[in-house]
Amino acid sequence: MVKKAKARIKSAPRRRYLERRALQVTQDGEYPLYLFTLTSDEVLHVADISRISRNKAGQLVGYQRPEVRRHIDGIVEYLDGDQVIFPNSIILALSSKAKFIASRGPKSSDGHAKGGTLRIPLALDGEPPPGWIVDGQQRAIALSKSKRRDFPVPINAFIADSVEIQREQFLRINNTKPLPRGLVTELLPEVATPLSPKLAARKIPSKLCDLLNTSKDSPFFGLIKRPSSTPAQRKASVITDTSVVRMIEESLTSTAGCLFPYRNIATGETDFDGIWAVLVTYWTAVRDVFPNAWGKPPTQSRLMHGVGMTAMGRLMDKVMGTFPVGRKSAAQLVKKDLKLIAPLCKWTSGNWDGISGMRWNELQNVPRHKNLLANYLIRAYLNKKRGGDEVLLSR
Repeated sequence: MVKKAKARIKSAPRRRYLERRALQVTQDGEYPLYLFTLTSDEVLHVADISRISRNKAGQLVGYQRPEVRRHIDGIVEYLDGDQVIFPNSIILALSSKAKFIASRGPKSSDGHAKGGTLRIPLALDGEPPPGWIVDGQQRAIALSKSKRRDFPVPINAFIADSVEIQREQFLRINNTKPLPRGLVTELLPEVATPLSPKLAARKIPSKLCDLLNTSKDSPFFGLIKRPSSTPAQRKASVITDTSVVRMIEESLTSTAGCLFPYRNIATGETDFDGIWAVLVTYWTAVRDVFPNAWGKPPTQSRLMHGVGMTAMGRLMDKVMGTFPVGRKSAAQLVKKDLKLIAPLCKWTSGNWDGISGMRWNELQNVPRHKNLLANYLIRAYLNKKRGGDEVLLSR
């Protein structure tokens, strides 16, 4: 008689939970806040750091800036000292798997906050943590490196599985803090909810900057440094995104800008196709007229420097204000106009005769130098268009 082998049932790992006494604060929105504490040892077990990067499809994922080692070391030194007071809370976005169980009884709520227990499922092996750090990345890393493993840390949390909601809160929370401008501008196009006027004004230029960097039809393709750029992409990129964003932003917001007419201030509508045509037409002509200065690091070419981007952007407002970009001949006409000032430009060597003989690499990304160079190029261009040959000096 053959004995049947008993089937072996492998039990699934048992989920563990972390429970904390918490206050639930319900505000106007659909995302209640939870106030509780975690120990320094628990923070990075509960929440992950979502650093900014792009996936294979080129879509933006994450939102945090890279670690700042010096800042972290300073926090660790303070935490390991005597008489530590750590009032700054860490803000988390928790998975919807976290559940709040309200306490019973009439005294559990005062009309503004409700007491109870927050139950957070901990990750099994191979799973990501159930939360994400929206604000307090450097503090969380410092706490994980501190000798004080059981130090209680104040936590503010909201429930949100959506990266878009987390990203929006990250921008709002850090709007008054010195976040890297490049990080903010790259995140802005990914936020769908209404923003403050200050941030909203930078959303369109940032989106255009991203298109200029990722479209193969763009002369800037692969040349713009963004916070999400990989190390390999950074080696090929030479222009900071802030220089390009500021150039577009200035033309869009100034009544003298060539991009200004493409925005309907009354309705808020923007003609992206028109703006795109202007930018690609003009900057392709710049690349073709100055091939030896295009695509080089700013240390080798001031055309790729912030001062060159600003000056040529202001010249764009003069040049492109006269050409209907829909015409097939527009590209050739723009090149013809730029060739008028080409002999005067010293992007990679020599002295700028029209700017007090400054050496090409003395020009810096400061308002005075940007104004000097822009004024000189615009005056030279307008004079050449009139048929003049006089040497223009800027003081």
